[in-house]
This record gives sequence, C-alpha cells and structure tokens, in this order.
Amino acid sequence: MTAPTTLRAGRLELRDVSRSFDAGHGERLVALDHLDLVVEPGEIVALIGPNGSGKSTALRIVAGLLAPDRGQVIVDGEPVVSPDRRIGLVFQEPRLLPWRTVARNVGYPLELDGRPRAEREARVDELLGLVGLRPFAGVVPSRLSGGERQRAALARGLALSPEILLLDEPFSALDALTRERFNAELLKLWTRARTTILLVTHGIQEAVFVADRVVVLSHRPGRVIADIPITLPRPRRLEMLDEPSSGALTAAVRSALGPMAA
Repeated sequence: MTAPTTLRAGRLELRDVSRSFDAGHGERLVALDHLDLVVEPGEIVALIGPNGSGKSTALRIVAGLLAPDRGQVIVDGEPVVSPDRRIGLVFQEPRLLPWRTVARNVGYPLELDGRPRAEREARVDELLGLVGLRPFAGVVPSRLSGGERQRAALARGLALSPEILLLDEPFSALDALTRERFNAELLKLWTRARTTILLVTHGIQEAVFVADRVVVLSHRPGRVIADIPITLPRPRRLEMLDEPSSGALTAAVRSALGPMAA
C-alpha cells in the first residue's frame, strides 16, 4: 500500500470578495459580489451554480491568479495576494507539457521551486504511487488516456504539498461512468492526504458524493444562496448514490438552485 503523503490542511476564507470585468463601452460585468466562504482544515467543499455564477473566477482569485476588486482571500490567517505555494490548482483540462514525460510533468513545480534532483525524484515517485501512475512515469501525455492525464495533473497539483487544493471540474471531460469512478478515487486520495479541497462542479450528484458541504451560488453576480451540509457517512461508496438519504440531499441542492437546475 502507498504510504500517506505529507500534505498539510489549511483554513481558507473568502471575505467579502467581489470581482468585475470590462464588458466594453464603459460597462463592467460583475462576476462575484460580496462572496463570503469559509472552508475548514481538511474539509471538502463543493461550489455549484449555473454558468456565469463566478465559480471558476472564485477559484482563480483563491489561487492568486486574479485580484479581487474588493475583499480578501485568507489562508491560515495570511492574505493571498499572488500565486501561493500553499495552494494547488487543477484545471478542467490537464495542461500537461506534451514534450515532457509524466514524471517530468509532475516534477515541474519542484524544478521551478529549486528542489534538489534526489528530492524531486523521491517526491515524484511518491505522488505517482498515490495516483496509480508509477508504470507510466516515462510515458509522454499523448500516450495516456484522458483519465490518466487528469491523474497526472492532479499529482502535479499536489507536488508542493499544498495546504489547499482547488479543483476546477477536473473530471468533466470524462464519460459518466469513468467520472463516477474517478470521484471515488479522489476520495481515496483525500483519505490519505487530508488536504483541504474546494471543488467547482456542475454535477449535483458529484457534489453530494464528494463533499462535506455544498455551497450554492446564484446566477451572476455570484453570491452564496445556500450552504448545505452533506451528512453521508465516510468512507463513501458509489452505491450510496442510490440510497434515499443521497436522493434527499440531491433534491435539497436542486431546490436551492431552483429553476437554474432545470
């Protein structure tokens, strides 16, 4: 069995975060408005809402890739003002470098961080074991399946042992059955790593299956309109999705979304 990885769980706060974009002709498009959210250490929170609710914008602000117009992002009491090693981000697309092997893609953040070669190799081996890709260490991304590429991207996002892991619909390109299996694998990984996770998704069942809480955003501008605790026991099994308790939670999220979920 793969040994637990050495991740730390951080506390994430979004305080009164607003963000707008230039819409042309002197107009501003408000994506987020007075967004407040707390994710406790080791917690998984799913962020769900319609297109245009600012979910991905919120993740990019947390990652330090966008500056808010107003408000702050705080990790363990310290503000995030630029890309931060405490925070890992996995995009919807794997974004692997096609000329690098899986191992060299996963190790790239460690190279940029100036880690010694022996340390990089040990960490990459640990991460590839964690996501089940050790046999593919020397393979280039074009030889991998879509799911394998996404696993490699997930390992790369964990390379610097982030306190917070941000997932922007990481399995949305996969078919429904594969996506369910990968959500189960994500939970197995979280059980070993116990990092704090903020997951953006459009899938109501996915949110209910993975998260400790589902936070529902309104249509643009995005504001929190519901914060729903998910009471399913852990560890979770895919069979739970067919149980009445899961159905009731799915219905609660769908009700909070209202006509947006139709």
